[in-house]
Amino acid sequence: MEKPDYSQDYDKLLRSLYRAIIFLSSFAVVLALGLVYYGLLGNPFAAEQSIPVAAKQEAPAARRPGAAADERTEGGVHLATGLRVAEGFEVVRANCTGCHSGKLIAQNRATRDGWQEMIRWMQRTQGLWELGGNEAVILNYLAANYAPEEIGRRASLDLEAIEWYILEE
Repeated sequence: MEKPDYSQDYDKLLRSLYRAIIFLSSFAVVLALGLVYYGLLGNPFAAEQSIPVAAKQEAPAARRPGAAADERTEGGVHLATGLRVAEGFEVVRANCTGCHSGKLIAQNRATRDGWQEMIRWMQRTQGLWELGGNEAVILNYLAANYAPEEIGRRASLDLEAIEWYILEE
């Protein structure tokens, strides 16, 4: 009786073990890099969890590390936030710009009811805390400073008043 040839099975087994070792080594490297990143920068997914709600309501807006705040105003606009400086500005700054840029507010327009609906949406879906007495101040500020504007079309061109010329080739 002949002995069976297991050399092909042995080669397949070695290739499978080699692949498993490569995979586990790669996984270990990625895991180690992740732990180093997590250790150096902290948990990027839990940034909001460490701030108590009371601090969020009363503290000035969080600033990005290393970014110098420009507290100047030009033309009634606070340069660091892009928001108009008016009654209620500091309350809006403290409650809104910790989560998003003031420029996001400034580019939008809504009625008081529209702004209130946006706040309700942020509370339902984005984790916005209960604003309490600050809500009326915020709504007054937004309705006064970022209400819808009626913007019409540009004036029609007076084609007869235009000095026309022909381009040379």
